[in-house]
Amino acid sequence: MVSRSVLEGLFASLLGLSLLTAPSFAGPISKRAKINDLADTALENVHKILSGNLTDGSTHTTCTSENVAVRKEFGDMSEEERADYVRSVNCLLNTPSRLDPEMYPGAVNRYDDFVVLHMNMTPTVHMTANFVHWHRAYVWAYESALRDECGYQGYQPYWDWSKYPDPLESVMFSGSDTSMSGNGEYIEHEGHRLGMSSDPVPPGKGGGCVQSGPFANMTVNLGPVMVSLDIEVPANPQSDGYGLNPRCIRRDIGDFFTSQYLLPDQLATHIESTDNVLTFQTTLQTDTAEAYSFHTGGHYTIWGDPGGDFLVSPGDPMFWLHHGQVDRHWWIWQNQDPEARVQQYEGPTVMMDPSSPEGKLTDVQELAHTAPQGLGVLTSGDLVSTTAGPLCYVYV
Repeated sequence: MVSRSVLEGLFASLLGLSLLTAPSFAGPISKRAKINDLADTALENVHKILSGNLTDGSTHTTCTSENVAVRKEFGDMSEEERADYVRSVNCLLNTPSRLDPEMYPGAVNRYDDFVVLHMNMTPTVHMTANFVHWHRAYVWAYESALRDECGYQGYQPYWDWSKYPDPLESVMFSGSDTSMSGNGEYIEHEGHRLGMSSDPVPPGKGGGCVQSGPFANMTVNLGPVMVSLDIEVPANPQSDGYGLNPRCIRRDIGDFFTSQYLLPDQLATHIESTDNVLTFQTTLQTDTAEAYSFHTGGHYTIWGDPGGDFLVSPGDPMFWLHHGQVDRHWWIWQNQDPEARVQQYEGPTVMMDPSSPEGKLTDVQELAHTAPQGLGVLTSGDLVSTTAGPLCYVYV
């Protein structure tokens, strides 16, 4: 396992930046932005692939335009669909863990099992060839658990970063029974520091325990490991973060990132700026002196505990909507030119080690105890297409 000091060095290199000033906005942005046109093109091309009129280099068998699953933006789901989703997440939170309690005493429930996997896999699935591929498998495994173990009738929703410049105005954070719960209780604080930045990110509008919505009484059990919140969080009894450390879920949601780093034109420009997957996913994750990356911006729009923890971030249920959007963004990029882009896989396989073996499509993407039954061994080649099996889904 990569040491904590190495992880902290990576965290600093990814997140230390200068900040920009941005105008404020209100209300959702028009869906006719260029990014939506690109999404439409991706969907059209996928259906051409499924009808045999276009190729993405994969062999398509059982997945068809008639049976393909449809993943929706959370705000576009009906109230009944959102209610079913949050019910199924709470089901995982109330289902016993399948892990060895001696090895992982902080894994109390089935939801925690997924957090443990992310903690274990972090050194090989961030800033490597595996980043988008492994997280695609990870989100799919979570979706499968919601459906197979908790009776969820839908599919994993995503959070379109660019849709609401102020996310607190969205149905996601309204605090209703069919939301993803609201912000944390407001606590006066100075803001947060990311990596080596000399200037703190302005504080959000929360900081304390979430008090409304379906996850208001949620207990966080694992971590912290690398929390970046300027409000004290109880330390884990184990240095690796796997000990039992029950506490409330905290959020510090604000509009700093969404109002200036996650705008529709920026998403479109990113997709159109390269035809190489290594450049695509490196810029998707890496902050620069001019801008925070989309991956950073999504995570730290939510912030808090455990959402602001590099390793334990799946402990906030919003993680899955954020990484649903990460996957959608990659899917849109892939399917602008599926024949040339879908099969691409490039980069090292260990974080911060450019000399590590180059990624290959035959590399196994480990899902361990979270894998759907009978699908414990998947390669990157199994995951490049969302419609070639075992995956069978599109985004709308």
